[in-house]
Amino acid sequence: MIPMIDILTGSFLLGWSTLVAYLTEHVVTCLIPAFFIAGGIAAFVKKDAILKYFSPDAKKSVSYGIASVSGTVLAVCSCTILPMFAGILKKGSGIGPAITFLYAGPAINILAIVYSAKVLGLDIGIARAVSAILLSIVIGLVMALIFKEHDDEVRAQAKKNPRLPSGEEERPKWVVLAFFIFLIGILLIATSKLDIFIRLLIVYFLSMAVAFLLIYYFSRDEVTEWGYEIWDLTKKIFPILVIGTFALGVLSFFIPPETFKPYIGDNSLLANFIAAVIGAILYMPTLLEVPIIGTTLGYLSGNMAKGPALSLLLTGPSISLPSILVLTRVMGPKKTGVYAVLVVIFSTFAGFVFGNSGL
Repeated sequence: MIPMIDILTGSFLLGWSTLVAYLTEHVVTCLIPAFFIAGGIAAFVKKDAILKYFSPDAKKSVSYGIASVSGTVLAVCSCTILPMFAGILKKGSGIGPAITFLYAGPAINILAIVYSAKVLGLDIGIARAVSAILLSIVIGLVMALIFKEHDDEVRAQAKKNPRLPSGEEERPKWVVLAFFIFLIGILLIATSKLDIFIRLLIVYFLSMAVAFLLIYYFSRDEVTEWGYEIWDLTKKIFPILVIGTFALGVLSFFIPPETFKPYIGDNSLLANFIAAVIGAILYMPTLLEVPIIGTTLGYLSGNMAKGPALSLLLTGPSISLPSILVLTRVMGPKKTGVYAVLVVIFSTFAGFVFGNSGL
């Protein structure tokens, strides 16, 4: 019998190593740029712009269409999309388009789609891309239908606090657009596979471009507000991510993924459901879900069926234990719970259909 002290030590060390790996891989390259972008959305993006595309009254084909393909542009992971989602929601987005954006951001990551097709097969790659787009829209529409009161509150708030003309000469329209392009460029370059020297060089010049815009086109009060928004999002989200990631590492010590192999070897509804639940619990950094499915869970060796593989691919990047904890803080336990359940249900259904389609 293994001594209790060895069990506690082993679980703590695994939790710690998981946390260290997360911080090493994501904080500098993903989270910091993401928080800067999210703070910029909250501070510099006019409410009218958000309301135009993502408001409850925006044309659905436009709002859901833009939100559903966001991941192909942003190429972000589940941890990176959280502060962006919080910033959009805070700015007055409808719950439906915001949820579509939240799901689609990491689910339709172009790098992950290509990697999935290359390692797991073209059929899996195509099914993942198509299913992710469709599910993001459907889940967003269902959330909007269930939580109509959220959109009613957004409308009421917009009427209560209408945007008044500032009377000041506005900066050129290209400035804010360039500001976000530079920040998104930093995010994309920092997370790329380019040589470290080239990455640092490009990020340096992009950072100088951001600094130039801030100095010459933004007031001191605006820059201060940006910093406040960054700090507000950071203190709300980052501690929960740290705690959740550590807890997940501890949990994986007692329940390793290999435990579920006997239950995901066919395309039954139950097997797809189990795979979807695994994806919803485990934290998998972007691209890591591919080797986990291919090797750890045995898809490439024939121990995992393709239906459950797709189910896990659709849940894993979109939700995890740490992200669920953060979302509870951002939009409340009720909305978070419904969102997580919808992701699992629709991912299960998509995997079941794909696994039994004969494709």
